[in-house]
Amino acid sequence: MYRLSDITVIKESRTILNVPSLDIPSDKLTVILGHNGSGKSTLVNLLAGQAKPDQGSVKLNGSALSTLSAKKLAQEIAYLPQHLPQASGLTVKELVKLGRYPWRGVFGRFNSNDDEIISQAMCATQVESYSNHSAEKLSGGERQRAWISMLIAQQSPVLILDEPTSALDIHHQYQVLELLKTLNTQQGKGVLVILHDLNLTLRFADHVIALKQGEVVFSGSTNEIADEATLSELYHTPIKLMGHPTQQHKVAVVC
Repeated sequence: MYRLSDITVIKESRTILNVPSLDIPSDKLTVILGHNGSGKSTLVNLLAGQAKPDQGSVKLNGSALSTLSAKKLAQEIAYLPQHLPQASGLTVKELVKLGRYPWRGVFGRFNSNDDEIISQAMCATQVESYSNHSAEKLSGGERQRAWISMLIAQQSPVLILDEPTSALDIHHQYQVLELLKTLNTQQGKGVLVILHDLNLTLRFADHVIALKQGEVVFSGSTNEIADEATLSELYHTPIKLMGHPTQQHKVAVVC
């Protein structure tokens, strides 16, 4: 469980995040929603330990993230930013291997167990056939899966991804979310992800956090936010919810 208390983040004399109190489950698939500039990436950076608030504390399972070493933080939380880092000269397998460094260090000796973890991570994301391919030359969806393989190899109990579907077509968007959902339900990984797509959220999320102008305006189950009035107010747009023809979740339509 994440617990945020008295959080304030200020940039250029402007408060961009103000969260007096917020609990976030670290064992579910949680989606963070909100318009551009609402504070989503700022919140995710705090949860991933990539930034510190100007005021307040962020705790994971009772431990303040600010007290954790970089190595311990990486063992607890695997983070993928919106803009993927360069992987120049790395094969897919070499990229995935980077996920083992929090456990082995830069000069640590890798063993057969590490090789098995790396292999399993690539199988989980179906990139094993690209093992010896250049990571930079993969398609957008393939490259995204390769980076998620690295997160899996890191074996952290919590995965945080900032807009992992933003540059993908619809087919690959659903592939990535199906993968994250499987990691949550079958491997017990906690997943926190920023999305802009409301229908992906309604289909895959267990828990939803909605931000508006730097403040949390909703935190609860997906069923609770699946309300036309709530969503219409959040997005300043009339939204109609309809039953999916083959699934149990709702489908959002802009009126």
